[in-house]
Amino acid sequence: MIYIGVTGWGDHDSLYASGVSSRDKLKEYAAHFPIVEIDSYFYAIQPKRNVEKWVQETPETFTFIPKAYQGMTGHQRGEIPFETKEDMFKAYMDSLQPLQETNKLSMVLFQFPPWFECRKENVDYLRWCRAQMGDIPVALEFRHQSWFKGEMKEKTLQFMRSEKWIHSVCDEPQAGEKSVPTIVNATDSEKTLVRFHGRNVHTWTKPVKGQEWRDIRYLYRYNKQELQDWIPHIRQLEKQSKDIYILFNNNSGGDAADNAKMFIEMLGVEYTGLAPKQLDLFND
Repeated sequence: MIYIGVTGWGDHDSLYASGVSSRDKLKEYAAHFPIVEIDSYFYAIQPKRNVEKWVQETPETFTFIPKAYQGMTGHQRGEIPFETKEDMFKAYMDSLQPLQETNKLSMVLFQFPPWFECRKENVDYLRWCRAQMGDIPVALEFRHQSWFKGEMKEKTLQFMRSEKWIHSVCDEPQAGEKSVPTIVNATDSEKTLVRFHGRNVHTWTKPVKGQEWRDIRYLYRYNKQELQDWIPHIRQLEKQSKDIYILFNNNSGGDAADNAKMFIEMLGVEYTGLAPKQLDLFND
């Protein structure tokens, strides 16, 4: 099965009728897509009350892909607000309970930063992270080319298979060592993750003067041919993995939702069990 969605549900204006409040956007989002990435987990481990609300607001078949908290992946500068790393992981896993209990947790995404290079201490840390997560499905995404350079490509993929990491296959700008190539290989027979980050090479690794970097880093709209070129890759992954989860993250300009809908149509995917669409007050 192919599941397609986007990262977060707050910024995709093309999905929502005018006047929809931020607290109601997830309900409406779930009328369009069967999955979503919870990027707010990256910034803070979410209170259970938030997670329980998200569970209640989405259909039975809807699932979530929370990102690992930034302290778990080494993004956070300074001290983490936990006594130990073990405490941090425990707090994170506790917050996932409402998703686990309702079968709404697809996987957790560990996205490591560009400075997380292929070194022994980092391999050891990946093993430690995997052990902390127990039976929870976990996806692994790198941002440094060293993991896939030369002979390391097969070694990295084999490591992911043996340690039970789901491969997060990326489409992203090719901007030197701080980006990774598209490696169309599954490492888990049940699940594979694909993330579309856009191809804006000019803003991938450095800020543009006078502009907030995060506002423009993912500024890119895939055209039909670019998505068409991806269909053989998806078919290849389907032969290796039972379920393919596809997330569009190219939302600096609000393009992710439109590209996701375009790709759903191109792949001929039809979803049942989505939430009912909210009707605009003045629609027939």
